[in-house]
Amino acid sequence: MYKLLIVEDDQVIAKAIQTHMEGWGYEAVCVDNFQEVLQIFIAQQPQLVLMDISLPFYNGYHWCDEIRKISKVPMIFISSASDNMNIVMAVNMGGDDFVAKPFDLNVLQAKIQALLRRTYDFAGDSHLMEHRGMIFDIGSGLVTYDGTQVELTKNEMGILRTLLEQKGKIVTRDKMMEKLWESDSFVDDNTLTVNVARLRKKLEEIGIRDMIKTRKGIGYVVD
Repeated sequence: MYKLLIVEDDQVIAKAIQTHMEGWGYEAVCVDNFQEVLQIFIAQQPQLVLMDISLPFYNGYHWCDEIRKISKVPMIFISSASDNMNIVMAVNMGGDDFVAKPFDLNVLQAKIQALLRRTYDFAGDSHLMEHRGMIFDIGSGLVTYDGTQVELTKNEMGILRTLLEQKGKIVTRDKMMEKLWESDSFVDDNTLTVNVARLRKKLEEIGIRDMIKTRKGIGYVVD
């Protein structure tokens, strides 16, 4: 089931979209705090965002820019400001489509279905993990922290994902090696050490220090 995040301050419109899309089997979540749109996006991890332009506190362009720093999730702008300048700006800011108000819910639904199909039929689903301000996009392998990014290798991604999934618990070296190289009959123990060291170095490059702790003779932990 795809999840949609509706960022629309007109509650009548927001609820109408939510009800219509839920009737077609989607999960639809309406933002209710327009100062914390990014935090809600991270918590909900939607597969598509519907973004109004005129919002309280910050406009839709601002939140699109913030989301684009950490995710490539498809986004459709919905707005009564449908002049060419706003349409061009919406696309340039990272929007994938634009729907002018007033709109037919069936037309919006068709656009949503088409965009989801284009995005997820030909690419892996994105999934975000968050820890103390760090955003890890499993789909792209990008780690974002304080406005800077670094790209991880497959092994580095596997290590970070495993540790974050077991946050607060020690992951033994044997378990980590089994998880990363389960298809191999033998892996040198030093291979894991080298990969962890590289991951730590990349995280330090963007300001994340001492996140991965070593439990000597046992394994690693993120707390």
